[in-house]
Parts: sequence; structure tokens; C-alpha cells
Amino acid sequence: YQPAPLSEKALPDTFVVQIGVLYKAPVIYEIVSGNEKEYFFISSSTGIIRTKKNLAVEDFPIIFNVQATDSSHAGIFNEVSVKVEVIDENDFPPVFPSSLVEATLKENLSPTPIVQLKAQDNDTGSNGLLTYGILNGGGLKFRIDEATGTLYSTAPFDYEGEPTEYQVVVYAEDHGIPEKKRGYCTVVIKIID
Repeated sequence: YQPAPLSEKALPDTFVVQIGVLYKAPVIYEIVSGNEKEYFFISSSTGIIRTKKNLAVEDFPIIFNVQATDSSHAGIFNEVSVKVEVIDENDFPPVFPSSLVEATLKENLSPTPIVQLKAQDNDTGSNGLLTYGILNGGGLKFRIDEATGTLYSTAPFDYEGEPTEYQVVVYAEDHGIPEKKRGYCTVVIKIID
């Protein structure tokens, strides 16, 4: 059996799957192995499996075995495995270590890396994968590597003829399902003579 994946937020007593047998006499169902952390319980008469407690996504997938035994002959039984997977929900937005970063850049430099920004997301899987982007600021004078978070200048700056300070708002966006979440950081770039 491989039931539909459960949400990590599934509450205790959530239906998982119903085990069934083709047998004329009544049977007794029990989980016989693989349920050491006691996430599941089974109705001995109906074969319905439900969650027993909150699920920790890092413990899954779990494969456990269910046995159906003839209610009047303990020596007559059959066993089946059940594989349960849990979906990691997108619980956390990306977070930068600081919401404000200051950097300096010498004038007249050809395009160059300025600063590498690194956000942290406490989700796992695709919910924890990050893509970086520029929300606003600096016009076309800056770009960001969407994979590494490195902020670059795109052209030389002139200390005397242009602004000497720029504010660029950068975001980190996770690949969350069903919704993506963002975290933000403002980078203040001072042009040096």
C-alpha cells in the first residue's frame, strides 16, 4: 500500500489508508513492525489506519508492516507493507542575517562583484531552495546572480558626476509549494572617490 502523502501538519487521528483482505472469516489487523515511533494506529476490526500523533517530516518516508490474522486460527495470517510519505509544508520565509548591508565601491571600476548576500530558509526540499532577485533601486546599474546571491555592478560609476550612494532592495524567494515566500535585505552602496 502507498497512500496519498500526508501533510506534515496532519493532526492526530487523520485517516491514512484502509487495509482490506479477501477472506471469509473475520480477521484481526495489527501493525507488526516498522512503527517504532508510534506515528500510526490501526483498528483491529476494520483495518483503518490513522495517525496517532503529530508527524516529523524528517522521519519519513516510513514503511511499516500490517498483519491480518484469522480471528479463530492464529496460524493463518498474511502481511503487507505500507509506505507513508509526508509533504514538507512551506513554514518559513527566507531570512537574511541582517536587513541592512553596507558596501563600498570604487569609482571607474569595470563591472565587478560588490557583495554576496546569503539568506537562510529553515524549510527542507524545494521549500528551502532560494532564488535571489532585485526588487528595486539602482536602476540598471546593478544585477544579482539569482543562484548565489552575489550583487554586481553593471557599469563603472563616476564619483563626481553621479550619486555617491545607492540603495538596492534585494529579495530571496523560496521555491515553496503551494506558495512562495520572500525575505528582503537593503544594500546601501557607497561610491568611493
